[in-house]
Amino acid sequence: AFEGADVVFFAGKEGGKGASVQWGKKAVDQGAVCVDNGGDFRLDPAVPLVVPEVNLDAVTPDKRFIASHNCSTIQMVLALHPIHQAARIRRVVVSTYQSVSGWGVQAQQELLDQIPHAVKSLDGIPFEPTVFAHPIAFNLFPHIDKFLEDGYTKEEMKMVLETQKIMGDSSIKVTATCVRVPVVYGHSESVNITTAKKIGPEQVRQALSQAPGVKVVDDPAAKRYPMPLEAAHQDLTLVGRIREDISQERGIDLWLAADNIRKGAATNAVQIAEIL
Repeated sequence: AFEGADVVFFAGKEGGKGASVQWGKKAVDQGAVCVDNGGDFRLDPAVPLVVPEVNLDAVTPDKRFIASHNCSTIQMVLALHPIHQAARIRRVVVSTYQSVSGWGVQAQQELLDQIPHAVKSLDGIPFEPTVFAHPIAFNLFPHIDKFLEDGYTKEEMKMVLETQKIMGDSSIKVTATCVRVPVVYGHSESVNITTAKKIGPEQVRQALSQAPGVKVVDDPAAKRYPMPLEAAHQDLTLVGRIREDISQERGIDLWLAADNIRKGAATNAVQIAEIL
């Protein structure tokens, strides 16, 4: 089936190994370049992990198998990269607000199905979830993927390790809390950044406004800031609420939103193929 194919895309599988584990090597042996949107090879040292706007140089002619990032990591590194270039990032504290479409279509349907039941539950009528461990309508919970022994989830550790790999700097300290919220499309993130060199909010706005794949939406007086409803169905990562962290000398706070299905997944993989 792979004979004569130039590029082969692989997708991930929720809670299990993706198709690339079984078929990736066979596709490469047939002469294809593989772009893997699953999570099985993202942290493999031999496999480039690529967001084209950030580390395009990782795609070299000898690399026949390329991994695409986790959705929540992609939108964050698009905002981090220009700041890191300007002031060297030392630490990142991120809290994510991730839509149900990040789990899949069954989770989307569960949210929609639960809404009328959730309205009734306000009067004490209970309802049971089927996809998630808890009701998602009118609710949120800090649980995405499996919990690890240290108390973090796999999703949170993906953000830690993938950020370090794509930024090419293992000294960047990252801690994450990932939360599922009752939104259909679009992940949002609150990001607190500590830099080695002081950088002001206006310098951050200028750097982000020139960054590919990023749109600055930052006019609180006009009630303009990133929202998942606005970010949905487009490829840009929206960044706003840019301000100095008043609790430390070299700190910046950001709020960002992006379509986790588009730039967080499909678009990023297609961009890699276009480059190839």
